[in-house]
Amino acid sequence: MPRPKTKQELIDASNSSYQKIVALISELPEDARTGSFNFDTSKLKGAHWKRDHNIRDVLIHLYEWQRLLLDWVKNNQAGHEQEFLPEGYNWRNYGEMNQQYWEKHQATALEEAEKLLAKSHKQTMALLETFTEDQLFQKNVFPWTGTNALGTYFIANTSSHYEWALKKMRKYQRSLK
Repeated sequence: MPRPKTKQELIDASNSSYQKIVALISELPEDARTGSFNFDTSKLKGAHWKRDHNIRDVLIHLYEWQRLLLDWVKNNQAGHEQEFLPEGYNWRNYGEMNQQYWEKHQATALEEAEKLLAKSHKQTMALLETFTEDQLFQKNVFPWTGTNALGTYFIANTSSHYEWALKKMRKYQRSLK
């Protein structure tokens, strides 16, 4: 899927990919929805292949990153300047943060993960709607986005992240056959 370049493309891509996630889960056999991923990860690059063991883990990852986005935007809009990643994390060690999210939610049920993601998706899309095309896609509109356009963060935490999740979930779906 091409990277969204307009507000409407971002809205459409995000909602479409989110619906694909919901549909894919509903198409899985009941036991597979909560089953462990059974594909070989030894040759796959990226810590996430070893970190996420099931559908719940993937959904929680999406949810937690959307919470980051929502809190970051709301705090900065309210004049409480903060970095996107929580204190102690940067783009070199954010994998540790992802691991903490994973650990935090090991007792979370799939149904709860689905509800959390549905809520954060709805909130993220509602927040996205409040921005103009220029606010989303022009650089240097908000001082707290650094050298990136605000839309870059929305893309990373919706449409692009959903496509990442779909890739992993489709691999699992194929492994069931």
